[in-house]
Amino acid sequence: MPAGPAVIITPWNAPFMLATWKCAPALAAGNTVVLKPAEWSPVSASLLADLVDEAGFPPGVFNVVQGIGEDVGAAMVADPRVRRISFTGSPEAARQIGAAGARNIVPFTAELGGKSPFIVFADADLDGAARKAAGQFDDAGQVCLAGTRLLVEESVREAFLERLLACTDEHVPGDSREPGTTLSPLIHPEHLARVEGFVERARAAGDRVLRGGRVARKGGLWYEPTLIEPRSNEAEIVQREVFGPVLTLQTFADEDEAVALANGTLYGLAGIVYTGDAARAERIGQRVRAGTVWVNCFLVRDLSAPFGGCGISGIGREGGDYALDFHSDLKTLQILEGSIA
Repeated sequence: MPAGPAVIITPWNAPFMLATWKCAPALAAGNTVVLKPAEWSPVSASLLADLVDEAGFPPGVFNVVQGIGEDVGAAMVADPRVRRISFTGSPEAARQIGAAGARNIVPFTAELGGKSPFIVFADADLDGAARKAAGQFDDAGQVCLAGTRLLVEESVREAFLERLLACTDEHVPGDSREPGTTLSPLIHPEHLARVEGFVERARAAGDRVLRGGRVARKGGLWYEPTLIEPRSNEAEIVQREVFGPVLTLQTFADEDEAVALANGTLYGLAGIVYTGDAARAERIGQRVRAGTVWVNCFLVRDLSAPFGGCGISGIGREGGDYALDFHSDLKTLQILEGSIA
């Protein structure tokens, strides 16, 4: 049966798409929904509300509340009338939301940040792997699933790096509405400053900037596609989500080292593996700690499949029956045979 009022909190990246993904199963399960979009991307949620109204939904079934997360969002998740909370955003915010929901014993699902490994073995199609790796700069790297940690087998480091840099040079910064643009701006000056801070701290710590590392246009929000070779796997640039066009490059000697590096952060949202060996694909796919692992592809998703992360990348799963179950209170009705006509 329907669980009851659901609070849905969405991030500023892909705001319309994520709002529909998260609100649809809550509504389909028979619940009312209160959606709070991120304050940096409010308009698409209001447009969604207009479309819902135009479709003829009864008043009060689908609601949008705008505001700052620390104020409006905090009040929403602490309301004792709320029966489900679904959040996409940062682990830091999830800790606060989860604690607030726990006071009222409200089930909580969260899809959080990522620091996904992009593993390239020597037997892979290096041209295809390099092009897909350069594609991790798309949307200015503002994608939680992006494979931002490039892990490359030592024997093909130079061959892969040459191809990667050539593909990266093809990126064109510009207005996202222009068809020729491949590198969009960052969302906000505060976020640009955050990305710059990560790169500058990496430089100061001794990490090697192999490409980029600067604002692409003075006075704008574009940041150059940046590739950094960290001094160790413990470097901040490896361990924390940048959420910008910044990748790291590390090498490995064998499968065990590749998996150790891949699993060497607190995150576990996704993983990407490039190999020409089917048995290896199966082995590595099983061993990488992540909610989704793609082999020789990226961002291919069946919406009925479970989606979510491990570690600080999330709690629970979305998609298909998993989302419907979350937004429902499952019930058993047992009637004694022969006791009623």
